[in-house]
Amino acid sequence: LKPNSDLIANVEEEVAAYSQEKSIEIEKLKDLEKYRREFLGNVSHELKTPIFNMQGYILTLLDGGINDENINLLYLRRAEKSINRIIAIVEDLEAISRLEAGELHLNFQEFNILRVTDEVFEMHQLMAHEKNITLRTNIQNLKNIMVVGDKKQIIIVLSNLILNSIKYGKQDGFVKVGFYDMDDKWLIEVSDNGIGIEAKHLPRIFERF
Repeated sequence: LKPNSDLIANVEEEVAAYSQEKSIEIEKLKDLEKYRREFLGNVSHELKTPIFNMQGYILTLLDGGINDENINLLYLRRAEKSINRIIAIVEDLEAISRLEAGELHLNFQEFNILRVTDEVFEMHQLMAHEKNITLRTNIQNLKNIMVVGDKKQIIIVLSNLILNSIKYGKQDGFVKVGFYDMDDKWLIEVSDNGIGIEAKHLPRIFERF
């Protein structure tokens, strides 16, 4: 009887382990579904703001504002900012979709990361100017830092980080991109003196990916 007892005990252990494993998988799937719903809600909210802003600017121009030199160019520039925000959101969604499908292929090339950073600063200079936020790096003498990577994806990452730093930054504050030589690599750090992220939210930073 002992061999049969051992066999039954082993089967019970395997069934218990399998059940535990599946329970964990089910909980993960529930969490993923929850995150997906929240993500779609966030995207909807992010899109509504620039769309409504554009609608307001265009309606004002159509109602006669186009003939008012004090506001026509101002409102057109603000509408352009809203369009650029929508484009950025759509590009983020496309990147996430390609990541999930395993279709995001990196295009490695050598480029000057300092020049790329300056380009990203220029993209967001208008928003930074509105809050009097200074955009700067920690590099004084170097003009070139050559790196190998996917230039387009690096631009997206830097743009998102810098945009968030401006968006949640303090009036008259700063956003700094630091470059630190790590022998055969460069450490790139985006920092600011804004409100920061509460400790309880830190574990959720990368959950969408």
